[in-house]
Amino acid sequence: MNFDFATRIDRRQHPTKKWQQYEEDVLPLWVADMDFRSPPAILSALEARVEHGVFGYGDVSAALKQTLCEWSRHHYDWPIEAGWQYWVPGVVPALNLAAMAFSEPGQGVLTATPIYPPFLSVAKNTGREAQTFELAEPAAAGEPWRLDLAALEAAIRPNTRVLLWCHPHNPTGRVWSADELQGLAELAERHDLIVLSDELHCDLILDPSLPHRPLGQLCPALASRLITFWAPSKTFNIAGLSSACAIISDDALRHRFQTAAAGLLPSVNVLGLSASLAAYADCEAWRQALLAELRGNLAMVEAHVSRWPGVTMSTPQATYLAWLDLRRSALADAPQQRLLKEARVALSDGAAFGWPGFVRLNFGMPRSWLEEALLRLDRLLAD
Repeated sequence: MNFDFATRIDRRQHPTKKWQQYEEDVLPLWVADMDFRSPPAILSALEARVEHGVFGYGDVSAALKQTLCEWSRHHYDWPIEAGWQYWVPGVVPALNLAAMAFSEPGQGVLTATPIYPPFLSVAKNTGREAQTFELAEPAAAGEPWRLDLAALEAAIRPNTRVLLWCHPHNPTGRVWSADELQGLAELAERHDLIVLSDELHCDLILDPSLPHRPLGQLCPALASRLITFWAPSKTFNIAGLSSACAIISDDALRHRFQTAAAGLLPSVNVLGLSASLAAYADCEAWRQALLAELRGNLAMVEAHVSRWPGVTMSTPQATYLAWLDLRRSALADAPQQRLLKEARVALSDGAAFGWPGFVRLNFGMPRSWLEEALLRLDRLLAD
């Protein structure tokens, strides 16, 4: 079956964060949603649900829970159960709520940088102490970012209670190795940390030699201290439908999370539930086609970056995001601002991720748009 990833869709006709943040002549390659039309099966499911005409309070169906169980077993060899699932209207609010549920005011919430900005806001939002450590930069061109376990352990303080983890990683696109994850799990157990594992990009693996291993599957001993967050939002481009799932195998941990959520997190909206079921039940062929398209887009990004003196990137192993190091380029000072002003391309500023001098480029868009943006960047960055 052929799917259309080439058509440019006008997103300015509706209020859209990505496309209305900047002037109309700016090409936005920043916030992490794609510019592809969502899968036909999802659109059909939404049309059928709208045709029903009643949008009262909904509930998570047994069919959706079972479909996610089957997705997990088939793709990740992780036999989760329907009773482990607690569906939420988004991962970011759930992360904030979990930080409140599993720590006290003034206690530490720890995360690795660089990291996508909502992680860095959790502590401030919840009255906790923000704690960070740095990932290890690539040792040489072509090598990946790494988890520095010594840096992680050194950052853990007596008051640290929660570790926010991103797997696969946004913004670097890293698929963490089993050794790194097992080392992280051992430290979490030794220091009695609750681990919140954001695995939103797990279905967007670009390097087929590096399959995603859910932290809960790889490290079952973490069960009493682990919440895994999954969502169809990134993969199937339905972020605006606000549907995600917290997977919590431990009964006591799940009860604490559910109790904390009562009255604070609303139910998932009925359209989000319909879209989620269609995504996991009927959109695997579309996902595979999307991955092929993203790999082609990534190859185009790499070809252009290779022509930009002083600019480097570690090839993302997952996601549709490229993390570019401009610290040794002609744009070392305020790179995002200069790219916006001089090239009219909007990228995400690395300072918001905890690493000034970097930018994040979203290549999840029709290739003609991506090529246009890269040619604009060529005129500013290439030899």
